[in-house]
Amino acid sequence: MDLENVQTNSVLDIRGLGCPMPLLKTKKALKGMASGEILEILGTDPGSKKDIPDFGNKGGNQFIGMVDASEGHTRYFIKKG
Repeated sequence: MDLENVQTNSVLDIRGLGCPMPLLKTKKALKGMASGEILEILGTDPGSKKDIPDFGNKGGNQFIGMVDASEGHTRYFIKKG
């Protein structure tokens, strides 16, 4: 999948937040989404590079991937199960 051009249904901007807030906000955002929708997460916390992919494959969800953006943050993509 071309992550640079993936069509997302919602964007969660958690740049500047540290652990555990990125994961907590990601969980909350996914709860409000319908099955099959894709959430894009923008983050800067180094710990999120492990936490978000691990969480993204739980509870029937699917972690699609992550991309380091040129603006200094990471883009994560999770498909709601």
